[in-house]
Amino acid sequence: MIEPDRTEWQVRCALNAFCKRVLKNEIINSYNERRRQQAKEMTFSDLTPQEENQLYTLDQQYEGEEGQSFQVDGKNITPKLLAEAMRTLPIEKRKTVLLYYLF
Repeated sequence: MIEPDRTEWQVRCALNAFCKRVLKNEIINSYNERRRQQAKEMTFSDLTPQEENQLYTLDQQYEGEEGQSFQVDGKNITPKLLAEAMRTLPIEKRKTVLLYYLF
């Protein structure tokens, strides 16, 4: 009876050592991966103004009054015309339209 208990103890010890080694290797891999990521990362405050300008682009079609107009039922709708129409709406309807299109 002593022998099976000893074998069971050895298996438990081997499994325990294996689990500890796996966890240790995972921690090392995680640490190394984080260091690789940090080496590639840069904060916005470290960017030069030229690099900041490369982070975004502007569509050319929306520059100027002509680029912003569109046709509806043969009428040319401009931002000024749309703003005037919105101002003529009652406050509750204006809120409804804004909430519908903006959120």
